[in-house]
Amino acid sequence: MRYDDEDRQSDNVDDRRGQGGGFRFPGAGGGRGIQIPIGGKGGMSLTSLLILGAIMLFFGINPLEVLLGGQGFPDISQLPQQQEAPRRQADRGPHDIPGLPGSQPGSKDTPVPKADDEMKVFISRVLADTEDVWSHVFESLGRKYTEPQLVLFSGGTRTACGTGVSAMGPFYCPLDQKVYVDLVFYDELKRRFNAPGDFAQAYVIAHEVGHHVQTLLGISDQVQKAKQQASEREGNRIQVMMELQADCLAGVWANLNDQLKKRLEPGDIQEGLNAASQIGDDMIQKRTQGHVVPDAFTHGTAAQRVEWFTRGFESGEMKSCDTFKSGAL
Repeated sequence: MRYDDEDRQSDNVDDRRGQGGGFRFPGAGGGRGIQIPIGGKGGMSLTSLLILGAIMLFFGINPLEVLLGGQGFPDISQLPQQQEAPRRQADRGPHDIPGLPGSQPGSKDTPVPKADDEMKVFISRVLADTEDVWSHVFESLGRKYTEPQLVLFSGGTRTACGTGVSAMGPFYCPLDQKVYVDLVFYDELKRRFNAPGDFAQAYVIAHEVGHHVQTLLGISDQVQKAKQQASEREGNRIQVMMELQADCLAGVWANLNDQLKKRLEPGDIQEGLNAASQIGDDMIQKRTQGHVVPDAFTHGTAAQRVEWFTRGFESGEMKSCDTFKSGAL
């Protein structure tokens, strides 16, 4: 894809990498803090105080400041690194390997590799392009496009849809209208799924933003209502149609973005089609379990994902993406 230093980066990127998922002790943050009565009715036992004091000291908090009218528990994610007790190697679980899906997030001050910084810039530019394209499309419909936020995280993070973890891959949460991405996925896309290339990475973002477009248009709500009234098998079928529509919308974006900004280079669309194929349900099931279970599909086969991305790209129009009425399955 054609980008240079002059191209705009989106302001809607929230970088949470290394923040430990943003979890806090109860009462952390602003306000009056936690009042701790000592002894008497509603008070705490000496044993409880000693345990609480030990926990505070572990995190570099002076218990006296809290007991004598301090500002309560500080937000641990905001503590300087030198105040945090170093984690011993023996304390780590057997699967707690930094950088792998499902591993525990690192310290807030963990340096971000330069390659990840370059990836953040690229993703920010792709997100900016989605903002520009969909703003134009919604304006032509007489509507206003609300830009989604894209959250970069490592290991796990909180979302309005529950806890998000790396193993889930990139996903969109309609409840907070945010796209969540752990950059580890792109390494997986290249190595495990054999889908390298910058446009393959852009396709993933465009697909998730496609789900945001569905949310703004009310499609997501309709799909959820339909799934609640359907059997598990029928619910999966409905979900597949929704995912294929997001693929189609990603294709529409690729077409219109190239018309507006001439982003595409030779081989880009082939990268996107390869990525769509490699992460088809049938391909993933063959790779992970050795056989295919169509009733368990949630995103569509490799052929279906390629077909619907191609439809969107060749037409450049949303009306070509009605998977629900066209017999997509």
